[in-house]
Amino acid sequence: MTVIISGYPLAIDGAGWHNTSDIFVSNDGQKQMMEKMTGLEVFMHVAQTRSFVATGRVKGISSSAVSKSISRLEERLGVRLFQRSTRSVRLTSEGEVFLERCHRIFSEIQAAEDEISAMTGQPRGRLRVGLPLAGGLMLPMIAQFMERHPQIELDLDFSDRLSDVIEDGMDVVIRGGELSDSRLISRRLGSFRLCIVGSAEYFERNGTPSSPDELSEHACLHYRFPSSGKVAQWPFQHVAARSSGKVAPLTLVCSSLDVLLFMVKEGRGVACLPDYSVKDELATGELKTVLDSFMAPVTTTFHMLWPSTRQMTPKVRVFVDYMADIFDNFMVPSRR
Repeated sequence: MTVIISGYPLAIDGAGWHNTSDIFVSNDGQKQMMEKMTGLEVFMHVAQTRSFVATGRVKGISSSAVSKSISRLEERLGVRLFQRSTRSVRLTSEGEVFLERCHRIFSEIQAAEDEISAMTGQPRGRLRVGLPLAGGLMLPMIAQFMERHPQIELDLDFSDRLSDVIEDGMDVVIRGGELSDSRLISRRLGSFRLCIVGSAEYFERNGTPSSPDELSEHACLHYRFPSSGKVAQWPFQHVAARSSGKVAPLTLVCSSLDVLLFMVKEGRGVACLPDYSVKDELATGELKTVLDSFMAPVTTTFHMLWPSTRQMTPKVRVFVDYMADIFDNFMVPSRR
């Protein structure tokens, strides 16, 4: 397999990477090259997360190790790649130029893997998948996919942003809501509604609200949008009810649906959650919905999206087909 990296044709075989001009790269040379590639990966992660700590978590190393890796790279290049402060890490103009070149390098490597995969017809290689922030609830499906396709290396990113799908080199993303981007191909997965839920044990202790006004007597657990910092309103149907949703007591506010679901199951209060996230608990009676007749009949649809400018590789195709097939069982059937 031959890959063009920064103008040099490189091939890989049993002896490792070497220049196709028949100049063999020694073991020490291979080690140095791998260290450089690892340093580039660390640099790209820091540029994406803007955090040494977050990068360290992803790479399984300490933040100080990340900092040393960046310092070694800057020393080797003779430029500063990041402006560092106690609160933020930002790319310098030189860092932005270098990041663009790094994306090209890794895109060439990925393209080589995709080309070989397409030739053999076997799905393999790294698959970058963007999941919504509530995507933790989809992990059982992802685990099954990994079992079926062990040759595919999944790289998962949790975000509700759409603008970075192409820029960040994502292969496929799952997003909810109305979507319009001519650069992306879309495939519908399924729809969901929001519902007010609490545990049977909580309602036994505190009573069941019969109208939104009675929420003032209950512990209300709210969701905050990470991107805007705004607290999500509960989608009641009528004006008076909507007002009640705005002023429901803020017993807890967080930016994770997984945390809200945990707290609800622990009997800490009531929350407004997607129906698909609580379907199993509703079926067993562990959780109950309330105020259903006051909820606005609004649905949100999940879509799977991938760049229209790229060839659909075997690994993308099997993931798209798998998710489309299995999503029927993931969503609440009565509300599809």
